[in-house]
Amino acid sequence: MKPNSLAAFYDACAPTESAVGVLPPPDMGQGVGHFNVFSLADLRGAPPMTFTRRAYHKITLCRERSQVEYADQAPHVGANTLFLVTPRVSYRWLPLTETPAGYSCLFDDAFLLPARTGVVLAELPIFQPGAYPVWAVTEADCGALEAIFQKMAHELVSGYAYKHDLLRTYLWELIHLVQKLQPAPAPLTTHSAAERVATQFTELLEQQFPRLSAQPPLRLRTATDYADQLAVHVNHLNRVLKETTGHTTTALISRRLMQEAKLLLKQTAWSISEIADSLGFADVAHFCTFFKRHADQTPGDFRRLAVFGV
Repeated sequence: MKPNSLAAFYDACAPTESAVGVLPPPDMGQGVGHFNVFSLADLRGAPPMTFTRRAYHKITLCRERSQVEYADQAPHVGANTLFLVTPRVSYRWLPLTETPAGYSCLFDDAFLLPARTGVVLAELPIFQPGAYPVWAVTEADCGALEAIFQKMAHELVSGYAYKHDLLRTYLWELIHLVQKLQPAPAPLTTHSAAERVATQFTELLEQQFPRLSAQPPLRLRTATDYADQLAVHVNHLNRVLKETTGHTTTALISRRLMQEAKLLLKQTAWSISEIADSLGFADVAHFCTFFKRHADQTPGDFRRLAVFGV
């Protein structure tokens, strides 16, 4: 279950006799990392996207009606939709009109390395594990976002010797504008000891996902496993997480296991037995009982309904 590569993206969106398509930037090898920006109108005639992860980041503004399926969340449908894609989470974008309008830029981690802004992409709230970066934006905000995309598109084909540095500046401008538009921005605060433990737990939990193969199974599976790894007593970990998140350690682990289980059922051909093994369950029966308790349906029923888009 490897993420789709940049090469796969360009193969799927290559120009044809009946459509413009998207090409790699003309001087792709001259800069550090990869960056591209394009109009969504260039994707007319491209095959429908598959629901999977991508090996790059993407920021998209869609002006016409479209549907965004992200992780295991309910699909977002509407116009003036802004969404972010990271290599960690599966997604799919489906235009609901024949003439999609808007812009998208894609980039990899290496492209931002020379910028040295002091900001780490993964530390921004919009790129945090568990964030749901898909939302509707106002007409005025769409104009501000489009202005940055248009500057990127103009500079991408310019002959300016330092254009890759300028493109990084525009990209950071876009990222910070997107962060400001987040519906509920989290204020920066001085973290308490309890918050630091909670953050360490979340990072440790997310390090085990996504599951790329059925073997080896999850290394950390229980509340005690995580407490031991963090060098704290399990009761202390439970108390800290209850205070900071409102949920117990077991509940947080179970919620993340369910999210991954649903994704594996939807986007892989692994057997239910292989999925159960990968997620650290003793056997298929335990996994099926766990899944039905949290989803009110069996893994097999969930997979069948997901295939038909129900």
